[in-house]
Amino acid sequence: MALEIDAAGIATVQIVGPDKNLLNPSVMQAVAADLKAADSDEAVKAILITGAGDFFCGGLDLAGIRAGGDPLEYAANLAELLKVFPNLSKPIAAAVNGDAVASGSSIVAACDFAVSTPEAKIGSYEVAVGVWPMVAQVPLIKRLGARAAMENIGSGNPFTAQRAQEVGLVNEVAEAPNLIAATKTWLGYATRGGAANAGRITYYQLAEMTYDAALDAALDKFAAQFRK
Repeated sequence: MALEIDAAGIATVQIVGPDKNLLNPSVMQAVAADLKAADSDEAVKAILITGAGDFFCGGLDLAGIRAGGDPLEYAANLAELLKVFPNLSKPIAAAVNGDAVASGSSIVAACDFAVSTPEAKIGSYEVAVGVWPMVAQVPLIKRLGARAAMENIGSGNPFTAQRAQEVGLVNEVAEAPNLIAATKTWLGYATRGGAANAGRITYYQLAEMTYDAALDAALDKFAAQFRK
């Protein structure tokens, strides 16, 4: 689909799926393609991701799997979609316009910033229906750490927006009329001076390294910012 790009260079990517924007292979492939297109577009400085209608994302289309869909195909497409986020060269923020549950919460966790409406529920519910979120848990663990992530994943009780802010899953809670503007404000901060383009991918790479290895790897990255 054609990207919506505002005057500040922020591209909006929408999750558009059946029911509560459920994720099936075609929906996940479309979102991944839109994210990559926004990242490669020179007119785009930052990316905002949100859901169509009143929901952000209800997670994987489990009904589709139970109706005969290949669970490995669904999981593989989710993994490929989530791999896109840390490799984007431009900042990305989630405007959580409604519930972001199951794999929907993993998309929120994979973003650099997130702003939520007060009523939204964010997090995994899978254990409540007898499924462990094998793939979706990864961004939540990475973003929140094992203790805070288990509070949600192990209980199957999604966070309220307020609790999501307390544990660091969202940066701000904003009323629905102000949601997009608040989310774009965070992206405005991130794009000042263009530093995010040079450092964002490195940030996620360093996060996976040991302390000493990260410091060693950062030396040349730092110097590269000042080379002509």
